[in-house]
Amino acid sequence: MKKTIVAGLAGGMAMNLAMLLTFRTLGFGWDGKGILLTSPMQSHKLIAVWTEIQPLPLVVNTPLPIILGLMLFGIGHAFIYRSVASAWPAGVLPRAMRMSGLIFFMTFLFWEFFTPFNQFGEPLPLIALELSFWVVIATAEGIAIAWVMERRTA
Repeated sequence: MKKTIVAGLAGGMAMNLAMLLTFRTLGFGWDGKGILLTSPMQSHKLIAVWTEIQPLPLVVNTPLPIILGLMLFGIGHAFIYRSVASAWPAGVLPRAMRMSGLIFFMTFLFWEFFTPFNQFGEPLPLIALELSFWVVIATAEGIAIAWVMERRTA
């Protein structure tokens, strides 16, 4: 149980750091001038949600609940890993890639389809960019969880 929680915390931390490096640094920018907000093809509705309509998303003004929530998702993902990993080929990398794929397809691909595409009318090229960010995030989390879970303890 303890190892699963530690793996989840590592996964949550990896997810937060990868989001910081992708969405925050490149996508939205530290000054609000990232490609997802400044691209001329971007949906005005999405830009308004992130920059104008009050209250702004928590992650913009009060990110701590989101950071902590992602840590909890990491713990949940680690418990999922624990329940399915024995059916996957042995080894950190094969299991990490399967976990990353599971996270990406079950969470992030669904999110992009349902919210930015469906609700905000975001154009497909920017959704493709966001999906590449999500691949990085899912991979970071999957590797962190698999690495902790597959380590042999003395």
